[in-house]
Amino acid sequence: MAHIVLLGDSIFDNGSYVPEGRDVVSHLRQRLDAVSKATLLAVDGATVDDISSQVLDIPNDATHLVLSAGGNDALHTMDNLAEQARTIADALSRLAAIREGFADSYRRLIRSILELQKPLVVCTIYYPPMFEDELQAMVAPGLSLFNDTILGIAFEESLSVIEMRLVCTEESDFASIIEPSESGGAKIAEALAKAVGTEPTSPRSQVFAI
Repeated sequence: MAHIVLLGDSIFDNGSYVPEGRDVVSHLRQRLDAVSKATLLAVDGATVDDISSQVLDIPNDATHLVLSAGGNDALHTMDNLAEQARTIADALSRLAAIREGFADSYRRLIRSILELQKPLVVCTIYYPPMFEDELQAMVAPGLSLFNDTILGIAFEESLSVIEMRLVCTEESDFASIIEPSESGGAKIAEALAKAVGTEPTSPRSQVFAI
């Protein structure tokens, strides 16, 4: 019996954005066999530092943990990305400081989860397609700071990754600017089921999409 626990933010906790449809965890449950289950601990709006409280609630019988974190941390840096820089070196220095701060928090979270000695899969952050043009131009390079960090730490720890940039790729995958729609949630659930259903023969990273 599998017991999949979803940790993180509104990428998983998207129920309020699909009031007439199924959220991510509902889609996932539909894909599981009769004796398996999925538990949602993720909370809309959670940052990496907030997720430590979710870790405390992980049930003892959990067999697979999946983490989606970093999107809200990225949102909190948007004002920084919009600031004027005197030189390219100045801009790169600011970006490096943002990346370093996120890396410290994310690595600390990952290590606290790994202490539970349960299989863990992590997710990158997708690229929402519906920001205004000027802001949209900053989204991909800005999120690259966070995604490179997530991938680097995942590979350091031999964790598998769901590459969300290859999962939610169309406007119809989003119920609002940044939240998954019912169809987007179905795609995420498909990737989740694939990732937790593939057990590596030795500790190593694998990358999943759909």
